[in-house]
Amino acid sequence: MNKFQWMVASATLAAAGAASAQTMTVAQPENVLQLSAMATVEVQQDLLSMTLSTTREAADAASVQSELRIALDAALTEARKNAQPGQLDVRTGNFNLSPRYGRDGKMSGWRGSAELVLEGRDFPRITQTAGRIGTLSVSNVGFGLSREQQAKTEIDAQAEAIDNFKQRAAELSRRFGFTGYTLREVSVNSHQGGPMQPRMMMAMDSMAKAASDAPVPVEAGKANVVVNVSGSVQLK
Repeated sequence: MNKFQWMVASATLAAAGAASAQTMTVAQPENVLQLSAMATVEVQQDLLSMTLSTTREAADAASVQSELRIALDAALTEARKNAQPGQLDVRTGNFNLSPRYGRDGKMSGWRGSAELVLEGRDFPRITQTAGRIGTLSVSNVGFGLSREQQAKTEIDAQAEAIDNFKQRAAELSRRFGFTGYTLREVSVNSHQGGPMQPRMMMAMDSMAKAASDAPVPVEAGKANVVVNVSGSVQLK
């Protein structure tokens, strides 16, 4: 064996020895249990979002835009009278303008729509304001959880989910013949589950046709806040 061959053989042997040593030092974890637990807390929806809209048509785009602006300005003026941060927040929604075409494929005019959104936790204030707006009609009603309600409910759900995780870990540890466990790693995730379908006291088309400043009747449902705790424990 010449000098070059000896150097190659030595290097190969050294690399194999290092790999073998590394393999020997990495011990596979034993008696590790993967598990998860969850908790669901049902809570009353406390956030109301009400969208009011209108459409206009005319031969030219400028006329449609002008009519929409007048209707939206009037609605904003009325809505801002009762605006209060967190209780009734007012914002504009979609504003669309597009050409209309006849059956012959030729443009026959313009059509546009505008939206105003009333959102907050004060349901009576919102519904009464919507009822007093005469230039727009209610087109959509939605319910949800405010940030405060979401955060508070998550804390309750997290506490319950963590307790469930600990109880399950202790029970499984006992059933596998161990006396206890130590926590290795854990993750906590939360989300809002599908809410119950909110009930509306009045059909949407009836609300749109109502020529009254009476409050728009609505009724919120409930939502589920779900927290999942997953991870691994070392049985001992």
